[in-house]
Amino acid sequence: MEYNVIKNADKIVSESPYVVNNPSKYKNKWNDLFGNKNPIKLELGMGRGDFIIEMAKTYPNINFIGLEINDSQMVMAVRNLERLKLPNLKLINANAMNIADYFGKEIDTIYLTFSEPWPKKIDEKKRFTHFTYLKLYDRIFKKHKHIILKTDNKGLFAYSLETLSQYWYVFDKISLDLHNDERQISNIMTNYEKQYQKEGRPIYYIDASFTN
Repeated sequence: MEYNVIKNADKIVSESPYVVNNPSKYKNKWNDLFGNKNPIKLELGMGRGDFIIEMAKTYPNINFIGLEINDSQMVMAVRNLERLKLPNLKLINANAMNIADYFGKEIDTIYLTFSEPWPKKIDEKKRFTHFTYLKLYDRIFKKHKHIILKTDNKGLFAYSLETLSQYWYVFDKISLDLHNDERQISNIMTNYEKQYQKEGRPIYYIDASFTN
């Protein structure tokens, strides 16, 4: 997926008080940074931050962290947070492959919302539900593992069902069309997702967990 490049994005992001520029410093200390012992939930590939910002607004007693490698994408989130001033949200501008350097066993939930599907076989290891990533998640989850995935990509959805089941995750909820699911699953939408809804595009949803 291509994104617009924003001039001086790296400077805008690095100077934001919401961005943690040295995340490894807080490994096993994120609750100290937030100043409370509330659960910590992490979104990988947060893009412009629509989802994680709305989650932080909706659930003030939960701490949220959004990670995104593309600094131009993060600029929108940074600008929104300057206006909203949410104390329970921090951002990290980094590669998701490095999360074990940033977190100990501190994370309660990982959100994968409209992640890059990487449809080519050669790129399989880049998918956030590849075994390489699932093993990484083991190192940062607390005892209970919990992954929530949303995607408009049927291939990534099918692939994720397979890898998660092979990794012994249990599916608490699955939806082939989240917006029209009769169970009315609680859902906060991104801006892209709102557009997908207008287009009638089905959104695939997985809520999976595993307890050691």
